[in-house]
Amino acid sequence: MPIYEYRCEACGHQQEFLQKVSEPPLTECPVCHKPSFNKLLSAAGFQLKGSGWYVTDFRNKGSKPAESKAETKTETKTETKTETKTDPKTDSKPEPKSEALT
Repeated sequence: MPIYEYRCEACGHQQEFLQKVSEPPLTECPVCHKPSFNKLLSAAGFQLKGSGWYVTDFRNKGSKPAESKAETKTETKTETKTETKTDPKTDSKPEPKSEALT
């Protein structure tokens, strides 16, 4: 149910009321009882209930931006690949044996 805000033009009393959309607007001021109670136009207020997403869920607090983290990960991967040592025995190929044809 929406919350509607009303103000009395006679006495200046302002109050919020929880009403159904189908209910007629209030006209009588609860303080001075004059028929000068008008509905105000205000910003819509609403509440999100449940375990939804919040502004603070993905905020980086004092850490580097996500882009630099990805860059450092790729740098470390390339460094480990270049540092691998090759076995000299596997690098040299044995010379093919030549057989004499008779």
